[in-house]
Amino acid sequence: MTLVIPIALQNLISATVVSADIVMLGMISQSAMSAVSLAGQITFVLTLFYMGLSTGAGILTAQYWGKKDQQTIQRILSIACLFSFIISVLFFSVSFLYPERLMRIFTDDGDLIMYGARFLQLNAFSYLAMGISQMYLSVIRSMENAKLSAWISAVCLILNIIFNAICIFVFFPGEPELAITAVALATVTARFIELGCCLVHSFTRGPIHFRIPVRDSIQRKLLRDFFKYTLPVLGNYIVWGGALTATAAIIGHVSADMVAANSVASVVKNLAVVLCGGIASGGAVLIGKYLGNGQIEKAKQAGKKMNLYALIFGVLAGLTILMIKPLVFYMVNLNVIAQNQLNGMLYICAYYCIAKSFNSTTIAGIFTAGGDSKFGFWCDTVVMWGIILPLAYLSAFVWQVSPLMLYFVISLDEIIKLPVAYIRYRQYKWLNNITRDFAEVG
Repeated sequence: MTLVIPIALQNLISATVVSADIVMLGMISQSAMSAVSLAGQITFVLTLFYMGLSTGAGILTAQYWGKKDQQTIQRILSIACLFSFIISVLFFSVSFLYPERLMRIFTDDGDLIMYGARFLQLNAFSYLAMGISQMYLSVIRSMENAKLSAWISAVCLILNIIFNAICIFVFFPGEPELAITAVALATVTARFIELGCCLVHSFTRGPIHFRIPVRDSIQRKLLRDFFKYTLPVLGNYIVWGGALTATAAIIGHVSADMVAANSVASVVKNLAVVLCGGIASGGAVLIGKYLGNGQIEKAKQAGKKMNLYALIFGVLAGLTILMIKPLVFYMVNLNVIAQNQLNGMLYICAYYCIAKSFNSTTIAGIFTAGGDSKFGFWCDTVVMWGIILPLAYLSAFVWQVSPLMLYFVISLDEIIKLPVAYIRYRQYKWLNNITRDFAEVG
């Protein structure tokens, strides 16, 4: 619980940072809310890279933490930060230079393109800070210091929400264009403050520090291990997230009302499953620590408990969505068509959360902690790109089913993956110690 609760809190904070922009803008303009939601797909794709890199770093960190090898963990942080910063610069360049082209991928609506491009171009500056801070927080969390990670993220969230509220309701009420600009700048400011907190902690009280990677035989071996366990996870996140982005593009070309309803449904769904994500991440740290320390049976027992908690909290997440429906409709300003679509989407989200909780715990938590990271990549490639996306395309543009039926088809992925993930879990191929015995020199 000392790991799961802070990590769940940090997941809640991360989801709320993105959701705050959408919900607050939804109070003044449906078009502004939809545009920022679509523009957020670019940030979402970038976040997939961060998730892959941080998960790979977390796998190695947790196991070397079990061996009490802090010098190797220092090297892992340097490697992760280097690659994360390179990717951040690439996304910043494309988003800053070609925001309108990126928005046209998701919609043909002129207003949505205009609003979204304005937000995307300014928000791109936040990428330069996110890449470094996310790697540091992930490594610290895998060293069983989840509370610090949660506190730093909490400061970022509170400042972001305060800045947003001042910009939207005090400075620019009823002016969507100016409000979008201000919200983007508020997000950038909060992200750089978050990076500042990480830097201060690293150089004052942190057990590890930001350093330039060194080049020696140890680093080369560690780099090979980093790629071995990170690339499949990164591929998994890109395949999965790329499919979600593609479904968002399909929805964006169906109707603006469905975009608005899906924007709100995604926010509610993401907030509901944060505790499930905490179980996956917190349990992965423990399993990695046990495996790195050679305690195989302890790791096996931890996996059983994680799955039990995942099912329990998945059910609670689904019930929570149904309970807060009236509050959701009260908070956002949607037209009648969008409201009707959102009502049905929330019922679908309720069952989705149960399967999502179990799958994320096993595939993204248990399997990756033991170095079994390739399974998730192949599972999502087949399910998302071989089944869900073709069905979604046919449903939207060939069969032209109702928006609610299209959303039902898109949400089938976790149900399909559930039995496959359980069978893989019972094979226990994830019980692996992946550490090396490094002899430090110099």
